[in-house]
Amino acid sequence: MPNIKSAIKRVKTSDQRRAHNATVKSAMRTAVKKVEAFVANNDVEGAKTAYLEAASRLDKAAQKGLIHKNAADRQKARLAKAVNGVTA
Repeated sequence: MPNIKSAIKRVKTSDQRRAHNATVKSAMRTAVKKVEAFVANNDVEGAKTAYLEAASRLDKAAQKGLIHKNAADRQKARLAKAVNGVTA
């Protein structure tokens, strides 16, 4: 355990940030899985609405630095391709 006041604060804030980042990342993954589930069930309307939610969460995670911007763009492109495949 740290003895210095600033080091104690850093441990506390890093724990809080890690917990927050974990919830944001988990919600992002859940949103992506929802899109994939709708695509698997051939539900066009559900897939489109779920895609909008997933794209938003991916963009926010990339903006906050949780995932790389290119990784978010790649995932969005793959999801969009899957959703458009169900539509066709």
